Amino acid sequence: MKTTTSTTTLWGSVQLSMGLCMAVATHAQTPHALQGRIWDTRAQQFITEATLYQRAAAARYVLLGEKHDSEVHHARQLDVLKGMAALGAKPALAMEQLDSEFQAALSQAQAAGQTDAEALADAGQLNRKGWRWPMYKDMMAFAAQRQWPLRAANLSRTDARKIAMGEVVPALPVATAAQQAALEDDVVQGHCGHRPEAARLNGIVAAQRARDARMAQTLDAVGGPVVLIAGAGHVRADRAVPRYLAAPEQALTIAMVETMEGKALPADYDRAGFDVLWFTTGLDRPDPCATPLPGLAAPAKPASTPSSTPKP
Repeated sequence: MKTTTSTTTLWGSVQLSMGLCMAVATHAQTPHALQGRIWDTRAQQFITEATLYQRAAAARYVLLGEKHDSEVHHARQLDVLKGMAALGAKPALAMEQLDSEFQAALSQAQAAGQTDAEALADAGQLNRKGWRWPMYKDMMAFAAQRQWPLRAANLSRTDARKIAMGEVVPALPVATAAQQAALEDDVVQGHCGHRPEAARLNGIVAAQRARDARMAQTLDAVGGPVVLIAGAGHVRADRAVPRYLAAPEQALTIAMVETMEGKALPADYDRAGFDVLWFTTGLDRPDPCATPLPGLAAPAKPASTPSSTPKP
């Protein structure tokens, strides 16, 4: 009888453990409430993929913002290209990942009938390591196989560096105080809370604006429908590429947005400058600010105060 009781107790414990494990697994697999949903920021409502593709196919410019290291974002961008193609759209595909100084070689390769993405990346001298190739391969291949023109949209790293260092002053429209402040805040956040000295900060902001202006020039030069693949910060209508377009009112800005725990409503996310938010799963990334940035001292720590003399 003792053995039976012991066995029964053991089996009950096993069942309880299995139940707890299944509960944990179920909880871990529960998708975020916004995952996969598409939010129209102007209409303040969710829309379907079909509706999004229709809007994209009818737009003069389609700007697809991403986090560069997210395979999910690139998959959704490809979905937009496929959706547009299914509706008969034949846009050019412009890419931040390609520097405009290599456009001639890229165009020559396409004119010769080249459709292999690897060969086209070579022609455009895409930095495979810096841009985590082959993350952009499928989009380039999709466009090239349909004979969509590929456009190298970015300012070269050399030119951007000269501007950032103050060696070159680009001719740009005057930024409003709000735009300048927002751009400076972007730089500070990118430097883990460190604010570079004024001249350096102004140079970095000028370089960012020059990159946005170059991408806008590339889109306008197409003379027809065009899709831009770029970081989400570059597609914001409030301070980035759309601001420099000839017809910004004809642009559709779509940001791929990673969901975050505790943020279950579209209103919980930055929506300024975007027409559409497409919510996706997030990535577990190491904290880029866990170690001091090269050339910058760690933020000063507040002086310790003895516990016996607390300050108000």
